This record gives sequence, C-alpha cells and structure tokens, in this order.
Amino acid sequence: MTRIVDLEIEEFRRDGATVLRQLLPESWVDELAAGVEHNRTHPSEWSHWYTNPDESDGFWSDYVTWRSVPEYERIVREGSLAMVASQLMGSRTARFFHEHVLVKEPGATERTPWHHDQPYYCVDGDQSVSMWIALDPVPADTAMRFLAGSHRWDRWFIPRKFVDHTPYAAESGRYELLPDIDALIAEDPDRRRVVSFDTDPGDVIVFHYRTLHDAPGNPSTTTRRRAVSLRWVGDDAVWAERPWQVSPPFDPAGLVPGDALDDERFPVVHPGS
Repeated sequence: MTRIVDLEIEEFRRDGATVLRQLLPESWVDELAAGVEHNRTHPSEWSHWYTNPDESDGFWSDYVTWRSVPEYERIVREGSLAMVASQLMGSRTARFFHEHVLVKEPGATERTPWHHDQPYYCVDGDQSVSMWIALDPVPADTAMRFLAGSHRWDRWFIPRKFVDHTPYAAESGRYELLPDIDALIAEDPDRRRVVSFDTDPGDVIVFHYRTLHDAPGNPSTTTRRRAVSLRWVGDDAVWAERPWQVSPPFDPAGLVPGDALDDERFPVVHPGS
C-alpha cells in the first residue's frame, strides 16, 4: 500500500468521495475475501439479511465483527490504511470506528436508497472517512453514486431503512426528511453533480460520513458484489446521541455526548506524532 497523492486528497475534500486505485495488493484482497466467507458462515447478532437468507440472490450485511474475524483485524492494525485515513481527514490521528461488510449476491435486486451515514452513527465531528474496499469488479453503471459536495451542505437527513426505504422518524430539530435526490439531480445536473467509480479488486472508494450516496442492485448473474467498508474518525470525533436507535447499536458504556471516543471499542490505530 502506498501513500496517496495531493490530488486524491483534494478530490475527497471537495467532492466528499474519490477512488484510490489499487491501494491494496492482491494478498490483502484474498485475505479479506476469506474473512467475508468466515463472516458469512459465522454471522454476529447484528448481521442482517435484506432478503430471504434462503434465496441465492440475497443482500446481506454484518458489522462490528472485526475482533472475531482475524482477517479484518489484521488489515486494520497491520495495514497502512489508518495512515491513509489520517491524510484524507487532515487529522493527526486515525481512530477505528467499525467495519461494515455488504454483499449483494448475483441477481440481488435490492437498491440501497439515497442516504448519508453520520445520522445513523453515535459520533459527531467533521473528520471522518469510510473506505469501501472492492473484492469483486464493479462497473461504474452499477456502482455506488455520490452527490458531489453534499457533505458540505450542513444538513442532517433522517436515516432511511434499507428494507423499505422509509425514514426512521419524523422531522425534528436539525434532522430533516431527505428530499427526492433523483429529482433534484434531474432538475439541475450541472450544479448537482453525481460521481461514481468503476472498481476492480484492490481499489478503495473513500467518502465522508455526510456524503449522500445510493447504490443499485447487482444485475450480474455470475459475479458477487462483496465489499468491506472500514470506517475511521479523526481528532475531533466525540460521542453523540440520536433521536433513534443508532446503527451499529453501540451502548454508551458511560460515554455522554461530547466525550472523546476514548474507549477500547474504538482504538487509535494511527497515533500521529
């Protein structure tokens, strides 16, 4: 894994998303793939199928299993991704928040709705990055889409359920219902620019927690769409509460809003200097 360049950092900070080509060598991709298979056959209590698990064309996910899946923990602790995260975030440190595994089997039709991630989470702060690691080829026309610059709107949208795309709650305080993003894009595609990236195994899409994004189903009849997303936060991360059950459903364990995430569940992997 190599140091990223200034252009990639600029794109991440401007658009809220970019792709780091071939950031991971084949050995790490193979190791993560083995981890996903172990995870599939040893799901956690938080694992979720968005379709019938007996169907071959399902969409499933799991998270916060990194301490029980050695392949996940090795790439978090032994790889250089924490250093890359700190560069992207402009943070002295990089603290690991959690991993999220998402697999759409061949033929899975389930679409991931437009959303941004931070309102789901129990963390506030601007220094954040998700690293979506491709384990299978994904062409751009079936890849995640990002609304460029939406991480700088200073708007917080109520999370939506992946099963039926309904909002978690009614509007309240700073949290508002998500508008029809596709309609907004159609009205002014130049001002509301969408970016997406074709990916090969080893490519890593990086995006800010507040960047709006969606994803289609997997129309391939032969290829799975496996991804391991590693989520990082920086120096300014603090514990937060939401008006709904956060996801992952971390318990406060004594933390109160505004506390630094000084908790063994969220280790500082890149300590800075």
